[in-house]
Amino acid sequence: MTDSLPIWQVDAFANAPFTGNPAAVCLLPQYPSDQWMQNVAAEMNLAETAFVVPTDDAEVFHLRWFTPAIEVDLCGHATIAAAHVLFQQNKVGTDAVIRFQTRSGELACRAVSNPTASLDQSSSNSGEVWIAVDFPVTASINRVEDSVCAQLQAALGVPAIEVRKTIYDIMVVLRDAASIRSLTPNLHLLAQIDTRGVMVTAPGDIEGVDFVSRFFAPQSGIDEDPVTGSAHCCLAPYWGQRLGKSVLAGYQASPRGGTVYCEVVGDRVKLSGHAVTVMSGQLLVAPE
Repeated sequence: MTDSLPIWQVDAFANAPFTGNPAAVCLLPQYPSDQWMQNVAAEMNLAETAFVVPTDDAEVFHLRWFTPAIEVDLCGHATIAAAHVLFQQNKVGTDAVIRFQTRSGELACRAVSNPTASLDQSSSNSGEVWIAVDFPVTASINRVEDSVCAQLQAALGVPAIEVRKTIYDIMVVLRDAASIRSLTPNLHLLAQIDTRGVMVTAPGDIEGVDFVSRFFAPQSGIDEDPVTGSAHCCLAPYWGQRLGKSVLAGYQASPRGGTVYCEVVGDRVKLSGHAVTVMSGQLLVAPE
């Protein structure tokens, strides 16, 4: 393996630089040790660092995601960032369907002409380009222990309308978007709850936005994630059922902010967004 490896920083679910959620993307000829990748992710100190390895198929890649503290099973914004780099660096053509092999199964990515375009419809050569990724729906249930609800109440400091959980996270529904925007949780208390992260959500309060959310994950080394694609695998079907819609727009009201366009089709959800490269460089520390 080479001693110098390319790495990029990409803002995903972003219409402009310094918005959305930043992710690092590192292209590798093969996977080094898990500890080396964890060290790189800690050094980058972003919500996620994506490590991409090619296969014998030109449109199929292995993909893994690391926070500064742990490896995660699913990450939306870093997947879009990885696809963006592969398209931008001409590793695949913009008419190709990238298929990432991940811990959550195969995830298909494509450049599309608008956020509601089918994954079978490639991007045109003119106008805006979006990246769409096909993810599994993350089901949620409302059977959350009373003790956990009490912990959430203490940590968030606001009453919940509903509390649900998924295999990854806890979802807390609040009364309105203003409560989401003004929320200042006690991160120390939140970190004591046994979950990957806590998403808070409420109906949208601006035109064209169906729901708003924020995502806190001090348990995973991320106090507040700017825009969480994987959370929308739960949020989109939840709000889709409540609103009677299959195509929705979610706005994550973090300080950076970002919009995630969602389409629920059976047990899959398509997430779409823009991505912007803000930095490129070389890793000079040899993989182990």
